[in-house]
Amino acid sequence: MAEPQFSVRSLRARDLAHRLARREKRSIADVVERTLEFYEICDAGREPASSFYNRLSQQSGMDTNLEAVLNKGHQAHEGIEL
Repeated sequence: MAEPQFSVRSLRARDLAHRLARREKRSIADVVERTLEFYEICDAGREPASSFYNRLSQQSGMDTNLEAVLNKGHQAHEGIEL
């Protein structure tokens, strides 16, 4: 029995999948599967920043100025000497 096929209407997505498949010497299906798995791990599992900050302020009982905390011990790097 034939495997199910995945259809994408975007010409750009199709071209990217073909280009990556050629470069990586993999099938297009493998490239698409690996890309979607990577997306799921990296992006879909994250909590939105706004809900994270709301949860953080509720747990600590105070509103924390994260920018001030980060900048407290920050020293600008002078750069390399040319």
